Amino acid sequence: MDPQQIIEQAVDNRYKDELIGLSQTIWELAEVGYEEFKSAEALCQALEKHGFTVTRNLVDIPTAFKGVWGKGSPVIGILGEYDALPGLSQEAGCPVKKPEHEGCPGHGCGHNLLGTGALAGALALKDYLEVTGQPGTVVYFGTPAEENLSGKTFMARDGAFAGVDFFLSWHPAAENRTATPHLNANVCRTYKFQGITSHAAAAPELGRSALDSCEIMGVGANYLREHVIMEARIQYAYLDVGGRAPNVVQDHAAVRYVVRAPYYRQVKEIVKRLDDVARGAALICGTKVSVERESGYSEYINNKVLAQTATEAFHEIGVPKWDEADFALAKKFTEAFSDSMKEKEKQMLVNRYGRNRLTEKLSQPLDTEIKDFDPDREELDFGSTDVGDVGFIAPTYYFNVATEAMGTPGHSWYKTGQVNSSIGQKGMLTAGKVIALTAVKLLEDPDRLAAAQKEFQAKNNGQYDCPVAGVEKLPKL
Repeated sequence: MDPQQIIEQAVDNRYKDELIGLSQTIWELAEVGYEEFKSAEALCQALEKHGFTVTRNLVDIPTAFKGVWGKGSPVIGILGEYDALPGLSQEAGCPVKKPEHEGCPGHGCGHNLLGTGALAGALALKDYLEVTGQPGTVVYFGTPAEENLSGKTFMARDGAFAGVDFFLSWHPAAENRTATPHLNANVCRTYKFQGITSHAAAAPELGRSALDSCEIMGVGANYLREHVIMEARIQYAYLDVGGRAPNVVQDHAAVRYVVRAPYYRQVKEIVKRLDDVARGAALICGTKVSVERESGYSEYINNKVLAQTATEAFHEIGVPKWDEADFALAKKFTEAFSDSMKEKEKQMLVNRYGRNRLTEKLSQPLDTEIKDFDPDREELDFGSTDVGDVGFIAPTYYFNVATEAMGTPGHSWYKTGQVNSSIGQKGMLTAGKVIALTAVKLLEDPDRLAAAQKEFQAKNNGQYDCPVAGVEKLPKL
């Protein structure tokens, strides 16, 4: 029996029902970052059931863990995520906005599938090693709080990923693609201003407004945006506006900023200038400012050797096998898109399939092809992921599998509603097979793995400038 047959039989025959049930459980739990206690435990119990030795509370993060099976080299790391997003609850398979639990979190990024699909890869790879008797160690890493909170960055900083030869993961998406982009580094920090209260009408001269400082900082940040590289982003959210009484000069206020750029070195330079803006805002208003570093992500850059290996594996496994019911459900969701979303969907389909196939694909809006990795073309995406930080520990790669209708926006109720449907589940199972087969190809070709590690060393010479170095506590949403 060849490796592909072993893997497909494992996923489709041995583990399928269990994996689908687990993805549904995590979807129902919908726990946000660093609060995924039940989701993490469900994955831990699944690993233990199948012979993995599980370490909970990994590097003192309560919802981080790892499961280890096998012995010898190479050591293969598989990354799983399971955190949800605030406010994105939605009924499964429902193409109109209808929260399952009003105001509650939901899996609007599909991490219920991501963690379970990664588990599918780990279990199938274990089966392959058992059948063939080859040496190798499979390590499934449960990595919490990818959304905004840098779970993997803290884990990387504290040595959780040491001793692994390469890492694989995936992400739910609207497309099947191994042409995953370069993703931005970022840093998140909160600026807290302290002023002096006073009667805003009777004695305004005695007050020093912390809220004014936040607003002046916003003006300064706007001017700064004009004088940074085009690819950079400076984003903000007020955390504290000092109170609700306009006749009281606010003596406290806080604003959170996220700075993104293609490389962490660029982020650091922009953050220095943003810190100066904050100090200037405090000086103008006569307040004081303190800065709290919260989270950060290194840039994600594809490992070309791993990407090309995954491309081969994905073509051998093939795209998810959609049926008419899947196409019909996807069409219901795209019909619910806003006008601007429909226009974006059309453009996406034209770019993907050509204008001559637009009518066909609008009627069946699920991706049926694979967008291949091109080693000569680096695509930049403005998002970020803490998978990038793992990529500074060892060769690392992730790919996308279609789990929703084309044009579906991430971090939306549209996605929440589809990732607990047959569409999402078929994508998840496909991802597990691709992870396992990619790992097998590297196991069976030591020269290819050596080339991936050589590329990794050339990228950073073994150096890791961690974006959360010195941060003492885990951040919160």
